[in-house]
Amino acid sequence: MKLLKLVLFALITFFTQAMYAQNFPDWHQMNQQTLDDSYNNSKAVPESKAMFDGWVERSQAFRAAHPEYLDISYGPLEREKIDYFSAGKNTPVVIFIHGGFWQMRSKNDFAFIADHFLKEGISVAMVGYPLAPQANMDEIVSSSKKAVEFIGNHVAQWGGNPNQVILTGWSSGGHLTITSMDSVKMKAAIPISGIYELEPLIGSYLNTNLKMDQAIADKNSPMMHVPPGKTPIYIFVGGAELSEMRRQSHDFAKKIAKTAHPNSFVEIPGKNHYTMLVELEQPTGLIHQKILETFKQ
Repeated sequence: MKLLKLVLFALITFFTQAMYAQNFPDWHQMNQQTLDDSYNNSKAVPESKAMFDGWVERSQAFRAAHPEYLDISYGPLEREKIDYFSAGKNTPVVIFIHGGFWQMRSKNDFAFIADHFLKEGISVAMVGYPLAPQANMDEIVSSSKKAVEFIGNHVAQWGGNPNQVILTGWSSGGHLTITSMDSVKMKAAIPISGIYELEPLIGSYLNTNLKMDQAIADKNSPMMHVPPGKTPIYIFVGGAELSEMRRQSHDFAKKIAKTAHPNSFVEIPGKNHYTMLVELEQPTGLIHQKILETFKQ
């Protein structure tokens, strides 16, 4: 089974690399409705609400069963809190940054992701951060960096191994994974279905709450400010995601491939924006397997 997984991962990587040359619709030429629809994941996946309802219910039960390190403040704002789920002493640590287009959801909604990792002896830290419109993009990025740095400074105190840390995040959390990755020593950054170029969002419905101008969008776009260093960056996106979500990951992967960062890019066939989280949570998922593989290196 393990060999089969490795072969499957190698095949997907091979075919994904061949997709680098794909052409995507030019967002500059999109009318308002098309641009909005190109970033409306909930509309594209109508069953996502039922999926989320199930995840939230599971997360509530999981947090209730693991109350030791909940809502630890790393700053003065209400949402500047983290949860830490310990798998024991000297265990590897996955730091997860949640999605929601920087204006929805919370760390509490995604605690279910930690369940299988804990069973495998891997601790999990969940990052909370302020949301728009109460916070702008500069403040959101700053808080996320502060949270990751705080976790790095305290993880040994909670029993985690500070030399075995992986940072990951989904959707807008994928964006914050890249903008936060210089805040702590880590084995790898693994953004999932991320957004790396913020300029297209300025003219979309998402900017009603984000209120970004060109300067803020440029300042906080990983596409324009690749983190320095040589930390591995492993990028994942779903093959059934919206074209703009896929385009963003393709373009950023090409950008990273030209840097000193060890890197890989995998587009998982048939996975939409929400089933990508299953690939992270479940032990059989390709992202989950990549995390286990990275810790063993």
